[in-house]
Amino acid sequence: MPELRKSASADEKPHYLGHRDRLRERFLTSGQGALPDYELLELLLFRLIPRSDTKPVAKALLARFGSLAEVLGAPINLLQEVKGIGPAVALDLKVIAAAAQRMVLGEIKGREVLTSWSQVLDYCKAAMAFEEREQFRILFLDKKNGLIADEVQQTGTVDHTPVYPREVIRRALELSATAIVLVHNHPTTPFLIPLDHAQYR
Repeated sequence: MPELRKSASADEKPHYLGHRDRLRERFLTSGQGALPDYELLELLLFRLIPRSDTKPVAKALLARFGSLAEVLGAPINLLQEVKGIGPAVALDLKVIAAAAQRMVLGEIKGREVLTSWSQVLDYCKAAMAFEEREQFRILFLDKKNGLIADEVQQTGTVDHTPVYPREVIRRALELSATAIVLVHNHPTTPFLIPLDHAQYR
């Protein structure tokens, strides 16, 4: 009899497998707009954590960092502080983040970026929000306010980064930029990213 009970137990499927199938079906039929952040994050984690219930992990990540973009923007060491996230999963999330950032940058390039500040802010938050050192970043724009380049010019300490106006102007001239957006983050308050816009002739 013990052998029969063991066999029956072995045939049982983990409860989360049905949930994964249903979630994939919802994504397939309704699109990503029908899913909240935690469910979209679950879909990503399905592949990264194949033999575990990923809903608690997804919710823990969002509770820690705030949004899907900020989860993907978080440094590897902070991701690993969340239960269920090991070094391999943290690295995979950063690979996904890099692909997402490149896609967003591709969408911004050549467009009237200054008419959509929310898109620029989302990109900057994903790229910088959880950097542990302060960065001075420059968005170089053409005469139609299309993005030519996005570059980190300087990286400083936790609360300071140097700015060299001569270097900013030199690089802008090299790229034939007619306007620039200056961005820096505050590692002590990671969700605050000031934006300044400067134009010159």
